[in-house]
Amino acid sequence: MTGFLPYGRQSIDDSDVEAVVAVLRSDWLTTGPAVERFEAAVREATGARHALACANGTAALHLGALALELGPGDALVVPSLTFLATANCARYVGAEVIFADVDPLSGLMGPEHLEAALRRAGDLHVRAVAPVHLAGQVVDLAAIGDLARRHGLAVMEDACHALGGTYDRADGPARVGACADSELACFSLHPVKTVTMAEGGIVTTNDDRLAERVARLRSHGMVREPGRFERTEQAFTDGVANPWYYEMPEVGLNYRASDLHCALGAAQLARLDTFVARRAALVARYDAALAPLALVLRPAGRRGGQRPGWHLYVALVDFAALGTTRAALMARLREAGVGTQVHYLPVHRQPYYRARYGDLHLPGADAFYDRCLSLPLYPGMADEDVDRVAAALTGALG
Repeated sequence: MTGFLPYGRQSIDDSDVEAVVAVLRSDWLTTGPAVERFEAAVREATGARHALACANGTAALHLGALALELGPGDALVVPSLTFLATANCARYVGAEVIFADVDPLSGLMGPEHLEAALRRAGDLHVRAVAPVHLAGQVVDLAAIGDLARRHGLAVMEDACHALGGTYDRADGPARVGACADSELACFSLHPVKTVTMAEGGIVTTNDDRLAERVARLRSHGMVREPGRFERTEQAFTDGVANPWYYEMPEVGLNYRASDLHCALGAAQLARLDTFVARRAALVARYDAALAPLALVLRPAGRRGGQRPGWHLYVALVDFAALGTTRAALMARLREAGVGTQVHYLPVHRQPYYRARYGDLHLPGADAFYDRCLSLPLYPGMADEDVDRVAAALTGALG
């Protein structure tokens, strides 16, 4: 393969196309049976009792914050090394954000970082924590969940990178999304993720009340169950519920996912194990191919006790020792046909959050950001593409 290698891209085959065409030829384009089939497939894949499809990963996080009833006066602990949406979902509902630091080698928040963030909470009422499975590596969720329970916190996993991953518990391995140590898990199915809906998200939970809230709030907050109607004089005629009637006890949003998106998601989900295995094989090949560059470039640190659902391959580069900049290296790689990206600028550095909370000292997040570079990783890559990236890096680094 000699074309340009982006850092990530979707893997679409005939089964995906056929699934979407079948919906186009059906009677339902949205809020139909393909949504229910997809949600059932997600429940099977994750082991969660409930799976709710929605518009995208940001919507999943927003719905999670709403389901937990976070609001003004509350606070959510979020690792600074993440995408904007993890923190923003707290602000959408009027809650504050307490940024936690991360391990400088892996970019993952650990229980020690959660403890430190809680010590900085001051008078804020900390209600929940949103650990992030960065790049597909799973945080120490059992330890974070145990710590959260001791502090009376809910856990909402930002699992947008980690569909298909597992982690170790005392009773054996648990799947990401099974919510064995969390109240909710939120996923993104963007095209660069392991499985795609084109645009889509999922919320999983084992809590019936949280599932009902997510389902209701993703569709304007409407209820249609006769037993929940408050204005009975409007709702019933001669004791029978009016078929057109609905009520809105709480304002919601239009965060639904269409049958088209869910049909694509279900077809993709059928290949989840294949996708996860291929990504793991590419990561192993990268590790071997980049070993000769170890003095100036290393893979991001790996946490034990988990099997990643790899979304990104992140290298940590010693730009100072090389006497170059990240921008210059990325430009040289692009000239060689290799696309790269940076995941992420620590959110506590963003102007909005600096204005709100001041300058924070989070050395782990800053150190990881200063060195990180995401290399191409997606199932459609050939083994030779990894070798090509390694050769381009070797040449670009001199």
